[in-house]
Amino acid sequence: MGKDTELAQSGVPAVEDTTSLAAHGDERVPRQRRGGAGGRRGDGPRGHGGRRRHRILRWSAAVLAVVIVGTAGAGYLYYRHLNDNLRKDDLNIGDKKDRAAAPKANAAGQTPLNILLIGSDARDSKENQKLGGAKDTYGAAPRADVQMLLHVSADRTNMSVVSMPRDTLLAIPECTDPDTGRTYAASTSAMTNASLERGGPGCTVATWEKLTDIHIDHFVMVDFAGVVSMADAVGGVPVCVDAAIYSHTSSGHGSGLKLREGTTSVQGKQALQWLRTRYGFEDGSDIARTKAQHMYMNSMVRQLRANATLSNPGKLRALAETATEALTVDDGLGSVAKLYDLSKELKKVPTERITMTTMPWVYSSDGNRVLPRPTDAAKLFRLVREDIALDGKDKKKATPATATPEPADTDDRIAVQVQNGTRTSTLAPVGGRASAIAALLVGKGFEKATADSSTLPVRDETVIRYPDADLEGDARRVAKVLGIPAGQVKRSTDVDGVTLVVGADWRSGTKYTSADSDDTTPKSASALNGADTKACMHVDPDYTW
Repeated sequence: MGKDTELAQSGVPAVEDTTSLAAHGDERVPRQRRGGAGGRRGDGPRGHGGRRRHRILRWSAAVLAVVIVGTAGAGYLYYRHLNDNLRKDDLNIGDKKDRAAAPKANAAGQTPLNILLIGSDARDSKENQKLGGAKDTYGAAPRADVQMLLHVSADRTNMSVVSMPRDTLLAIPECTDPDTGRTYAASTSAMTNASLERGGPGCTVATWEKLTDIHIDHFVMVDFAGVVSMADAVGGVPVCVDAAIYSHTSSGHGSGLKLREGTTSVQGKQALQWLRTRYGFEDGSDIARTKAQHMYMNSMVRQLRANATLSNPGKLRALAETATEALTVDDGLGSVAKLYDLSKELKKVPTERITMTTMPWVYSSDGNRVLPRPTDAAKLFRLVREDIALDGKDKKKATPATATPEPADTDDRIAVQVQNGTRTSTLAPVGGRASAIAALLVGKGFEKATADSSTLPVRDETVIRYPDADLEGDARRVAKVLGIPAGQVKRSTDVDGVTLVVGADWRSGTKYTSADSDDTTPKSASALNGADTKACMHVDPDYTW
């Protein structure tokens, strides 16, 4: 059924999609809208003159909820107008070598969807400034202080969400601003939220792809003001605390959230306070705040799906207006029609098959930042990458009958370079590990295996890389002999020949034990089911009233 037919059946005249992308350069987006959800960021790094008096809003709950329930579909009531509301930006502005390969279709021809939800801390308007505080950062390049990867399974039976704490230190790839042409050099260790100010949301997407090796299809970004107006539009979101809370300190810290024990429907300013609260929730950390956001997000999704008042055209119109004005998307989602198509796919997923998680993490050496937890973070990313449901309710998937390429050479003629990638964010590399595994290979008949000590990559998971199809059979032969899963054999233009990178999951011993045998979600990911109506935030006794 075509778009015009669908519109006609919706009681809306068929119209041509006249959405046009603004010209590149300074006229692409008016200056007053740059740096917000529409994102042109400014050319320089963010100033550091003074600590923020108010911490950052977590608003991507609203974005996820709107996309999941198909609110954009209501936009067909006035299609062209809502198209003009949407702001657009480039999907991935990183170096091509850092990009993840698109997943292959399953037997039914279906592919998973990966959407990065971004919340910017832009203070580019009076409204955003009032909500976000921190007058010293007005007009500065925004940061991606909320980042959540939404993964929808290929068969649309389940959905997984992975949050990344904003204080995570990781490598940010080289990014080039599509407006100014400025190239930002790669950084080996920077806070993940700084990726947004390095050319826009396309750099945040590039950072996720480099870290997770998960191909990202789309992004959706929103700012402070967007979440407040959207919370009002849906009529409130039920949240729960296990004791009365007042998020306030004598020194002026805290969101100001004041709730009685039990469940309260929050909206407007109060919803904003819930999403921003750190002081008063559990241990007062950014991690606890992420947990509260997951509860809010789940509740908002349930509220939207169950709320019969959404059949009211006036309320649907208001919500659609609010949503499209709040969002910045990539060109692949740059019209109401495309958002509507996406929403139809997402609505197929039952609420009870939505799983919220946080990237497993550990504190950095100074205790002020966090790092991806070795092994656990890699495992969580693998589950998402391989389209394995995080709720453990997947039916066992049959292994596709695909032909394995034959090695071009016999084992004694296959050249293998072995690199030591056992260093982690918290552990030094294991000395001599590349030499030890090269010797193991020689003992198994791979006489041309050698240790490459010229580089010390960082790999949570052991991987075998090959540069072209001619060497794929050789790489897979090495993997078979060592017991390394086929999913960890990858084509890469970064290598000249078959290259084995011994990861942090193989720091000792001569037998490789694959994590693929265990597809359970790590406990450190703090999974929360979308249908859990009993979840309640624990309140720090020092913040009760």
